[in-house]
Amino acid sequence: MAEAQNIPVGSTTAGSIAVAAESTVVSRMSAPPSFDVADFPVPHGREEEWRFTPLERLRGLHDGTAVANGDGVKVDVQAPEGVTVETVGRDDARLGKAGTPVDRVAAQAYSAFEQASVVTVPKETVLTEPIRIAVHGRGGTAFGHQVIELGAFAEAVVVIDHTGDAVLAANVDYVLGDGAKLTVVSVQDWDDKAVHVAQHNALVGRDASFKSVVVTFGGDVVRLHSRVEYAGPGGEAELFGLYFTDAGQHQEHRLLVTHNTPHCKSNVVYKGALQGDDAHAVWIGDVLIEAKAEGTDTYEMNRNLVLTDGARVDSVPNLEIETGEIVGAGHASATGRFDDEQLFYLMARGIPEHEARRLVVRGFFAELVQQIGVADIEERLLAKIEEELEASVA
Repeated sequence: MAEAQNIPVGSTTAGSIAVAAESTVVSRMSAPPSFDVADFPVPHGREEEWRFTPLERLRGLHDGTAVANGDGVKVDVQAPEGVTVETVGRDDARLGKAGTPVDRVAAQAYSAFEQASVVTVPKETVLTEPIRIAVHGRGGTAFGHQVIELGAFAEAVVVIDHTGDAVLAANVDYVLGDGAKLTVVSVQDWDDKAVHVAQHNALVGRDASFKSVVVTFGGDVVRLHSRVEYAGPGGEAELFGLYFTDAGQHQEHRLLVTHNTPHCKSNVVYKGALQGDDAHAVWIGDVLIEAKAEGTDTYEMNRNLVLTDGARVDSVPNLEIETGEIVGAGHASATGRFDDEQLFYLMARGIPEHEARRLVVRGFFAELVQQIGVADIEERLLAKIEEELEASVA
C-alpha cells in the first residue's frame, strides 16, 4: 500500500517540507447516516470527519445558525428535448433515494430546503447534448437538493456550474438505472467569499457506468463529499477531480466508494495544485469492500503539486477490505514541490521560466481535463489554469 501524506510547505521553516503519515482508517462516519439533523451533534473540530475543516469559516452551516434567505442562489436548468425537469416538494419519493446524509451539514441541508429540482432522462434515451445546470450565488444563504435520474440504458452528460457569491449547503443525488451511462462535471468557480458544502450521492445500477469530474477553483471554503454505492453487479464508477488552491482558500474533497455488490469497479484520480500563504487542500479517499463484494476491482490516487511556500496539503487514502476474493485493490498519495529538474530541462532548451512552469502545470492536469468530454468546459478550465499561473508570477 502506498503512503498517506500530510505535507505542510513553509508552515514552520521556510523552504522545508514535513511529512507525517496518517494511519487511521475511517470508512464510515462517526454517526449513523440520517435525514434528521438532530441525530448529529454539533461538530467542534476534534471529530475525525471535521478535523481538517475550518468550522469558524462555515458561516453557521455546521451549528444551525445559518438561515436561508431569498437572495441565496438561482438555479437554471437547460435540458435537451426529451428530458423532464421538475420542481418538487419535500414529499417526493425520489428525494434521498441515492443516499442519506452522513454529517450535520448535509442533514441540515436536507431538513431546510423547501423545493428540489428533479431532472429525469427516460430509459433508452441517448442525449447528444449535455444537460446544463447553472447555480449562481446572489450573496445570500441557501439550502438545496438536486436529483439526476437516468432510466435503464439511458446516456447523458450533466454539467453543474457554480458561480457568484453564496453560502450554500446542498445534497445532490445521481440515480442510474441498469445499463445507464452518466457523466457529471461539477465546476466550483465561486467568488472569493463563497462557502459551499455539499454531499454528492451516486447509486449505480447493474452494469451501469458513472463518471464524475469535480473541478474546484473558487470560494473561500469548499467542502465536497462524494459517495458511491452499487445497486447491482457489473457497475463501474470513475471519480476524477482537479483543484487549484490559492492563498487563504480551503478546498476539501472527501470520497467514499462502498463496494457492496459483487463484480463492480471503481477508479479514483484527484490532482491539485496549490500556491500562496495558507492555501489548504484536503483530500480524503475512502474505499470499503464489503464481504459480499467478491470480484471487486478498485484503485484510488491523489497527487498534489505545491507551487509556493506557505501552502499545506492533507492527503489521506484509506482502504478497508472484508474479503480476499477480489480482482485488485490499491491506493496511492503523493505531494511534492514543483520539479526543478523539469524546469531546468525546459529552460536549458531555450524556453523562458514562466513558459516552462506553465507547460509543466498544464501537463500535470492534462489527463484530467481530457476526461471532461465537453469542449467549452475544457477550454474554460485550461484558461482558468492559465489565469491562476499568471497570478502566481504577477
